[in-house]
Amino acid sequence: MSTKMVLATVVSQEQLLGDVYSMWLDVGDMAGDAKAGQFIALYSSDHSRLLPRPISICEVAPEKGSLRIVYRVVGKGTEEFSGYQAGDPVRITGPLGNGYPLLKAPAILVAGGIGIPPMLELARRLDCEKTIVLGYKDKLFLNKDFEPYGKVVISTEDGSCGVHGNALDAIREAKVTGQVIYSCGPTPMLRAVKAYAEAQGIEAYISLEEKMACGIGACLACVCNSTEVDDHSHVHNKRICKDGPVFNAREVIL
Repeated sequence: MSTKMVLATVVSQEQLLGDVYSMWLDVGDMAGDAKAGQFIALYSSDHSRLLPRPISICEVAPEKGSLRIVYRVVGKGTEEFSGYQAGDPVRITGPLGNGYPLLKAPAILVAGGIGIPPMLELARRLDCEKTIVLGYKDKLFLNKDFEPYGKVVISTEDGSCGVHGNALDAIREAKVTGQVIYSCGPTPMLRAVKAYAEAQGIEAYISLEEKMACGIGACLACVCNSTEVDDHSHVHNKRICKDGPVFNAREVIL
């Protein structure tokens, strides 16, 4: 895999829900290197914003040289991206980080909030029986996109659709089973997934969220506590951008 900086072109963009947007980018050969669970760094055209914005890869179409990101507007950088239209240029670096291992065992995919998009490419690539558990606060997005790839179980915090509660409530109520768990979402959910996997004696791989600066592991701005000593920093830390964002749940302390 080779990480590169390219001047990509916006293929299309649509507003999925309120502050959630979906953008397809023409990235050329980069698409062939991208793996499920990795991310790209997008640079603002406003040079006063020096640091790129890390956004997870949602889908990859290598035959077209394109990839899809689904992101939430949370600041000036992503607000700028939400105004891009087809044909607009955007400077990006990628693919970055380590993705999910593609195991053959029956799998449970657990995602919540804006952690849902990166699980779509994983659902497409996994060649096994899988149940996809999606947790929302209230309004749904991307849920229909997952349906071709496995059984979809939905939870909502307000009870408007599916199980009333969180993703772990949905796993228990729907009696979902599997031999490995893949997860992406907010830290409280990942902590619960890690504990659930340990209690069930099954493997779990989780993708951590953290604010990043360089995106390549040089600045140590995005570290998490680890069970083992890191070869780079020689302390109990892992760099989420470089060593992750996907970790075996046993490697990290949440």
